[in-house]
Amino acid sequence: MIVYRITGSKYTGDLLGSGGATHGGRWNKKGTPTLYTGINMEIAILETIVHTPPMLVPNLDVLAIEIPDLFTELKIEELPPNWTNYPAPSILAEIAEDWVMEGKTIALKVPSCVIRSSFNFILNCRHPEYLQKVKILDRKSFHFDSRLTG
Repeated sequence: MIVYRITGSKYTGDLLGSGGATHGGRWNKKGTPTLYTGINMEIAILETIVHTPPMLVPNLDVLAIEIPDLFTELKIEELPPNWTNYPAPSILAEIAEDWVMEGKTIALKVPSCVIRSSFNFILNCRHPEYLQKVKILDRKSFHFDSRLTG
């Protein structure tokens, strides 16, 4: 399966989840290395837009990343009613933390808050097979059209 990640060019080579571990997020606690990816390039860019201040758009790269087809999926009906709130309810990071510690799959498929009919894949950088099974297939510069934030 191929997933997509749009990230600052200086972080393109980091597939180890350093940013996620440093800051935490909707689907991970601070200290837990995860990598956020999207099911397609379009959701990856929308997720980037909602998390990037308009005046601070860095040089971006888009990565096509191969992951195993076996993943754990969380459906909307399994999530608390406030799962889309910002800031995110801490229960989401707790659910994902349990998944990371369980270590059964490399990827967690979750609905996107931005477009609920689309999906993100959270990658467990601590999974014992992560480095063997997660591969960058393609890396390209991404032109960020300023009209997207204007």
